[in-house]
Amino acid sequence: MTWQPKSAELLQRLQRSTPARIGVGRAGSRPTTAELLKLRLDHAAAVDAVYSEVPDELLKELGWFAVDTPSGDKETYLKRPDLGRKLMAEAEAMLRNRCTMRPQVQIVVSGGLSAQAIEANIRDIYPALLDSLRVLGLSWGTTFYVRNGRVACMDAIGELLQPEVMVLLIGERPGLASAESLSAYMGYRPRLGALESDRNVISNIHKRGTPPVEAGAHIGTVLQAMLDQRTSGTKLRV
Repeated sequence: MTWQPKSAELLQRLQRSTPARIGVGRAGSRPTTAELLKLRLDHAAAVDAVYSEVPDELLKELGWFAVDTPSGDKETYLKRPDLGRKLMAEAEAMLRNRCTMRPQVQIVVSGGLSAQAIEANIRDIYPALLDSLRVLGLSWGTTFYVRNGRVACMDAIGELLQPEVMVLLIGERPGLASAESLSAYMGYRPRLGALESDRNVISNIHKRGTPPVEAGAHIGTVLQAMLDQRTSGTKLRV
């Protein structure tokens, strides 16, 4: 039996508004074959994203060096989130030698749980972010990449480099709607011991969510608000 919605027009509007699976129909009590195959394809893409790595060629293209967390391999990274919040001693030494200390804005990038999100979005969001900072008259330090980083690695980095504000561009945990979604976590003077409520985030940055260029421009305005109000997180008024 063919499934018919009560309002085809309303269903189409809902489907256009979200990548979620709405009104896909079924065959008896099960999904249709076509929908089941698409679900399996999207699940495979999510798994691939989790185990992906940002290629060295991309880092070289952008002029970034890379540092490591104690996570080591991907399996350890997935099982031990705490290790992704720290830096190796060699990484700390590299940051001291190669980075600007006490910058106004510090930009950090990490593949997180989807290096594909970096590959898909960074060439759009990063130039837009720099343009936004220039327009606002803000300066930034030395951008670099963190392998196997978690969100809270920005606290360890903040403790070391002591920026006024920081933004971490990191790959999100992939879902069945997108395996290329990026988040921008921001904080005012991030330091060890910071709370999650001290951070602000722009999430779902990808071609079917928040456009990367638009997100890059908006990040600048959020960082400016942090500098003006000298706070971030739930206390920030944007």
